[in-house]
Amino acid sequence: MNNSYQALLSAGGILLLAFLSCLLLPAPALTVTLAQELVETLHLLDLNQLYILIFCIWFIALGTIEYFIIRFIWRRWFSIQRL
Repeated sequence: MNNSYQALLSAGGILLLAFLSCLLLPAPALTVTLAQELVETLHLLDLNQLYILIFCIWFIALGTIEYFIIRFIWRRWFSIQRL
């Protein structure tokens, strides 16, 4: 039986795992020259905007990967399957 809120729960699960990733995994660090080149390329005002974008993209990507791994493990080994 599918839950009518499954899409909302999936998005919430991804965000929750993204927040947990903030505590567990460090975001990539850039060199000063690369960071300045990216600021100029993306037409940003300063490095703060660049790092906000990097952190958001990094942690949402990690949360999504973690969500699908945990979902796969849950469905494969822990859920009760009806035959």
